[in-house]
Amino acid sequence: MKGFRGRIKAINDQVENHIKNEHLFYHKEIEEHHGQYVVIGRKKYINFTSYSYLGLLGHPRISMAAKDAIEKYGSGTHGVRILAGTTSLHVELEKRIAEFKNTETAVTFSSGYVANLTTISTMCGRGDAIFCDMINHASIVDGCLLSSAKFVRFKHNDMSDLRKKLEETEAIGRMIVVDAVFSMDGDIVPLPEIIELAKEFDCLVYVDEAHSTGVLGENGHGIMEHFGLTDGVDIQMGTLSKVIPAVGGYIAGNKEIINWLKYQSRAFVFSAALPPGATAAAKASFDVIDDEQRRVVKLRENIAYFIKSLNQAGFDTGNTETAVVPIILKDEWRTLEATRELFDKGIFVMPILQPAVPPNTSRLRANVTAEHTKEDIDYMVDTLANVWKQFGFND
Repeated sequence: MKGFRGRIKAINDQVENHIKNEHLFYHKEIEEHHGQYVVIGRKKYINFTSYSYLGLLGHPRISMAAKDAIEKYGSGTHGVRILAGTTSLHVELEKRIAEFKNTETAVTFSSGYVANLTTISTMCGRGDAIFCDMINHASIVDGCLLSSAKFVRFKHNDMSDLRKKLEETEAIGRMIVVDAVFSMDGDIVPLPEIIELAKEFDCLVYVDEAHSTGVLGENGHGIMEHFGLTDGVDIQMGTLSKVIPAVGGYIAGNKEIINWLKYQSRAFVFSAALPPGATAAAKASFDVIDDEQRRVVKLRENIAYFIKSLNQAGFDTGNTETAVVPIILKDEWRTLEATRELFDKGIFVMPILQPAVPPNTSRLRANVTAEHTKEDIDYMVDTLANVWKQFGFND
């Protein structure tokens, strides 16, 4: 069978075979959320897969804001933002994001993926060049490809390689795009060095803060606060579905850039506005982060304790300093076996395999949150160490 039908059948056969494999841990049906726990198949598990780094999912103040918004506006909007879709909630949320990120203004989109895809492809085009870290998120890569600009990838966090690539370009417009915290490794971009190169080579700087907002910085305001910077980043992108327990994505920057996106970005002009409940929940979440700083402090303590405990147990966590903690087990089969054993013992954590990561770097990606207790972390580390020893993986 040829053509699309043949491709569809081939892919489906692969999926069906994968589903039959006892090692399948993706698409688990979560029945309930309870803080740092989830219920799957009527059994409670300690959740090390959550993006709710500050534990805001289910926060009563945030949930009440969503309920009040639904009561006032209904469950959805009436259309796209540029026509009948803009409510006072959307305006208030964008003002709150700009305040939180210390920018002139902001604009929201239906998801973080869409925010990256549409912003990069709107701002860049033929004759321009985009300089992209090798392990940037897929949504960044897709935005670069859609833009028709020259797509230049530099070695991960390698400023010498970036400089070399910048020296070689003759592009009209130049943009450096990076993750603040890299989603598979948990390490942090050397932003001050990026900014210095951008100034030298007349580039815009675009930073994806999906995994840094609420995590980095003394007050959880992200990578600019982490490095003590007040300027140098032109476009700050973030999500409303990780630390912020809602849905959507945003771009924060100066008025000229945001106005450009509001009238030229196809994903803004032709996509429905965020639902009122999610919009209100997102706004309330930024307020809760500022009002409950103990969560940021607790997360920072848990990150340090988790990484230290894993390292002392002999596990490789790479260069992470953040809530994304890779436990690099290298071998794919061992990674899957470890995942299965942990799941059997009440720990929900996900395996990350090739091609999501390079060959021989298969890992468990464990996300630590402010809601995890010291006992949760100890149980996770001790259980993994026992599994490793039980299977003789240290040999």
